[in-house]
Amino acid sequence: MLLIYTPKITNRLGYTFNVVFRHILRTEFSLTTNADTFAKHTDAKLSYGFERTAADAPFIKAANLLFETNIYDQEIRPYHEDGCARLFPTYDSDSDLRFDPYAASFYMLTRYEEYLPHRTDEHGRFLSHESLSAREGFLQQAVVDRWALSIRDVILKYYPNFAFEHPTYEFEETVDIDAAYCYRNKGMGRTLMGIARDMVKKEYHAELFTRIRVLLGKEQDPFDTFDYILSFKKKHRALRLIFFVLLGDYGVYDKPISYHNDEFQELLKHLGDYAKLGVHPSYNSLTAPHLIDIESQRLADILHSNITRSRFHFLRLQFPHSYRSLVRAGIKHDYSMGYADTPGYRAGTATPFPFYDLSHDEETQLMIHPFILMDTTLQKYMGLKPADALDVIKKQIDEARAVRSTFSYIWHNQNLCELYGWACWRNVYEKMIEYGIS
Repeated sequence: MLLIYTPKITNRLGYTFNVVFRHILRTEFSLTTNADTFAKHTDAKLSYGFERTAADAPFIKAANLLFETNIYDQEIRPYHEDGCARLFPTYDSDSDLRFDPYAASFYMLTRYEEYLPHRTDEHGRFLSHESLSAREGFLQQAVVDRWALSIRDVILKYYPNFAFEHPTYEFEETVDIDAAYCYRNKGMGRTLMGIARDMVKKEYHAELFTRIRVLLGKEQDPFDTFDYILSFKKKHRALRLIFFVLLGDYGVYDKPISYHNDEFQELLKHLGDYAKLGVHPSYNSLTAPHLIDIESQRLADILHSNITRSRFHFLRLQFPHSYRSLVRAGIKHDYSMGYADTPGYRAGTATPFPFYDLSHDEETQLMIHPFILMDTTLQKYMGLKPADALDVIKKQIDEARAVRSTFSYIWHNQNLCELYGWACWRNVYEKMIEYGIS
């Protein structure tokens, strides 16, 4: 076991070392503030502080961040070295690294900058271009994982025989079910309104014909792509698959199938035979967090099991209260960490890690599972053609592979229908899975 000396153990420090060593490097460690204990330790050891403790052990000079408790604008001074961004440089010739990778990791993992004043978009979301990683050009890099590998290399320099467990690359598909059906099971009122719209507006006349055929059972509903999605899970056993189900009430931004609908309930039970299911808290859950409990219970009643996974609809995530709401609701795993408008590593990693409540200065039991990209990001926000989107996807898969992390993405069942601007995107979806699994 690795022994780490530090002059003071704080909540911030304990959390950061826990993520870096246990979650990313898969290595056990212990902390000590006793210099004599550290000096007598004959196995692998590392010191972290403001001055070197032992000449024969690696030393990383600390910035102040992990020994603080307040939140304020930090002097981060980013720079690039060996093709990777570095934060909190120390420039100490006695240190084995020229920056503090632990302070840098803490800053990214906790989303420190999102606790500071910032602008939001029309949905109350943190803007990607407001982030340090976008401004400094490292949003598409898993920097926290890369910094952890730098720490590993320093340790191996002193202890070549130290046995690190090698993390493994994983490929994870997550599917948001905002609307399971385009025409079916929407109730009499919504169906009649849809027919009236199709009849009145010329541009929807062709859609009226499709709608009628679907309602008469002569054609499959365009959004019912679930057997197609499951076919890849059946083909690739290693593919991890999770569905997130919108079960809120009908509203401006929430237009799900009613949770009372029998066919919808049977669909969810069927999906649960092959994949994990989580709740997709509705748009208004950001300002009315009690809805998370209500909607989770709706899914629990359908599946007859506890619901422990979530992803916010519209990715409406705000720090820290969004995650506090999930903790109160009994959610154990959240998959909202990412941006709607661009691919990348919002927290600097795709490795799952625990949520640290910066305002309360404590680590929680809620695990954050970052995603790297989303289908609507590529098609709607970036306006990419399918071939160009596939190039972007492959680069992100390559990055996840390089650091042996998780490539997790979001797709929507309705965006696999090959209609409404999504022609040829099934090919992107298929090639992405083929490239990611191979």
